[in-house]
Amino acid sequence: MVAERFERWTKKQIRTQLQILRGEVAPTICLTNATYLNSVRKKWLQANIWIYEDRIIYVGNDMPIKMDTTEVVDCSNSFLVPGYIEHHAHPFQLYNPHTLAEYASVRGTTTLMNDNMVWFLNTDKKKALTVIEDLDSKLPTSMFWWARYDAQTELNHEEEVFSYSTMKAWLEHPLVVQGGELTAWPKVLNGDDSLLHWMQETKKLSKPIEGHLPGASERTLTQMALLGVSSDHEAMTGKEALMRLDLGYTTSLRHSSIRPDLPKLITELLEAGLDDFSRVLMTTDGSTPSFYEQGFMDLLISIAIEHGVPIEDAYGMATYNVARHYRLDDCIGMIAPGRIAHINILEKQNNPFPTSVLAKGQWVKKDGVNCYPAIHFPWKEYGAAPLKLDWELTRNDMHFSMPLGVEMVNAVILKPYQISIDVTQNEIPAESEESFFMMIDRNGRWLINTVIKKFAKTVSGFACSYSNSGDIVIIGKNKTDMLLAFDQLKKQQGGIVLVEKGEIINSIKLDIYGVMSSSSMEQVIEEEKQLVSMLKDRGYMFDDPIYSLLFFSSTHLPYIRITQKGIFDVKKKTVLFPSIMR
Repeated sequence: MVAERFERWTKKQIRTQLQILRGEVAPTICLTNATYLNSVRKKWLQANIWIYEDRIIYVGNDMPIKMDTTEVVDCSNSFLVPGYIEHHAHPFQLYNPHTLAEYASVRGTTTLMNDNMVWFLNTDKKKALTVIEDLDSKLPTSMFWWARYDAQTELNHEEEVFSYSTMKAWLEHPLVVQGGELTAWPKVLNGDDSLLHWMQETKKLSKPIEGHLPGASERTLTQMALLGVSSDHEAMTGKEALMRLDLGYTTSLRHSSIRPDLPKLITELLEAGLDDFSRVLMTTDGSTPSFYEQGFMDLLISIAIEHGVPIEDAYGMATYNVARHYRLDDCIGMIAPGRIAHINILEKQNNPFPTSVLAKGQWVKKDGVNCYPAIHFPWKEYGAAPLKLDWELTRNDMHFSMPLGVEMVNAVILKPYQISIDVTQNEIPAESEESFFMMIDRNGRWLINTVIKKFAKTVSGFACSYSNSGDIVIIGKNKTDMLLAFDQLKKQQGGIVLVEKGEIINSIKLDIYGVMSSSSMEQVIEEEKQLVSMLKDRGYMFDDPIYSLLFFSSTHLPYIRITQKGIFDVKKKTVLFPSIMR
């Protein structure tokens, strides 16, 4: 069974497009005297490019016969490349899919392939599939999606979230281009046939499966290939990336806020003699907002060129290679007739930061000016509303009797340790590396109280609804300030709150599910930078506190996690201390 595909153009539209070639209808845009990258030949060729609405009609030497309504743009002194593709976006890192798409497209990344986890956890199947269709149809950015197999945490009702009908509907949807990323791969290796079933269904639909295989050995990668995994983005060294290529994987090189590895990966791959990049992609892997101030896929292409990747290959790693891997090169990833009109106009071949950008044939940036259309996306119509916490948190909930605490090894790795401080006190002394930690069900039904070590030295009260599972995380030295932080979180209906000495000193409002902001990307970047600065001033010692919050419950990372079921030992796959019903 092959997956149904959206018919982007109706029969009537295609007939109109043919009329342009006959001189009966004028194209909407004609890019003349263009030097463009032919992705198939990896050559820079000369052409005139005709565009009608959102489709490239013609690429060649001729000019249109009928041009009375055509916008003609002379590209004599410019270089044209396909719109860039981010194949591994997590569009809910405080920003939302719409604001991320706008921000990325203006910088030349006109196609996003997105994690669907936020829809699985927060809304029903019908609303979720409607929202992904409307995002793609209403925005000039092309918006594709993945279908997750697992929640990368321990959910109390995971079988309801990943039900048969939901999984089937997602995998078969034409905007869903892959299965994964597969974070629960140890379960499949250990005999979980329900996961293997959906992997097999994905392959029947001729869609690839992306792994999540950090540190995997040759043996593990081989086993996962036999199970159907065909790509991975978790190589942290050139040797690991090369091993994936040798085993037939399409390999994505990551450069993100917590793993800015691209310079190292490319240097080591080139030193190892890699000269064919046709199965190499790149990703920013859902970086936190301020990381994108430097750029999007334009930044990664620039790094690749700077570190010695041939220019044509560097562009291919964010365009044509991606489209071919996902079997979408008939509609994206190249400048050729019949493709969606995603085109970046550059000043120089080796400068991937575009001066002008066409997305679906619309100018979203022209001569350096942002002209992305002002589109109001009605999130509430899809049930994507603010978080309503209709329950109270009191001092009676703040009993910390668990003997096991969690210690941060880095921004995302946790290990267990034995709690030795007096947890009955209202406040932990500032000289201690420990803080109170609470995770509470967003519906107020259960909680986990423990102590966290090395989060921060002087964060008095902190509360947030931003987490992998969507549950509430409260951290702090002072129980009174922690309660105040929660009360403010409840009042603002989701987000992040920082309290000190009885005063709210910072807050970010996340008005979509308590996870995403409806504000512009630029505003979210500034809010995140201010929050991170204040946390670091108060002793947060790692790179990315936003990812720390997201991954407290994520069981694809060692060694222990704080999940809905309780404190969870990842290696042993057992609950060490269960959550407590309130």
